[in-house]
Amino acid sequence: MKTLFFACSCFLSIIISPAVSADYERNKAVPVEKVLFGKVYSVRYIAEKELIEDKNKGWKVFGGALIGGAIGNQFGSGSGRDVATILGALIGSSIADSKHPQFRQKTMHLVELMIKTDQGKDYMVVQDLDNRMLFNRNDAIRMIYFGNGTVRIDKQM
Repeated sequence: MKTLFFACSCFLSIIISPAVSADYERNKAVPVEKVLFGKVYSVRYIAEKELIEDKNKGWKVFGGALIGGAIGNQFGSGSGRDVATILGALIGSSIADSKHPQFRQKTMHLVELMIKTDQGKDYMVVQDLDNRMLFNRNDAIRMIYFGNGTVRIDKQM
């Protein structure tokens, strides 16, 4: 019984712990295809809402069934204990299923930049908002093209 409780608590700590993601990877060299320099002539901040599917829902329902079954197993004896275990598993899974929605809403903060390069070409770039690097009209920028096809706009220092 102690091992079942320990396994359940370890399983739940893995499920409940938040996923960590970063916009940048540290200590990694990334090939750059080319760099263009220019100025910002238009800035627009955008907040876009997106529905994201909860990919951990199945594991949460399974964890609820596991805990419910462990609690139900504490009651009764013989075939009554089996029934209590099954009912506990069903109740635990239904509570976990109803508690966590299938989709959640995420707000993405973006910045749209209209740029005129030193070569005279105009570009529009939409990228994630970085509160440490806010752009204004006439800011000198560099447009970095990475080897994987992405573009990043930074202020010239």
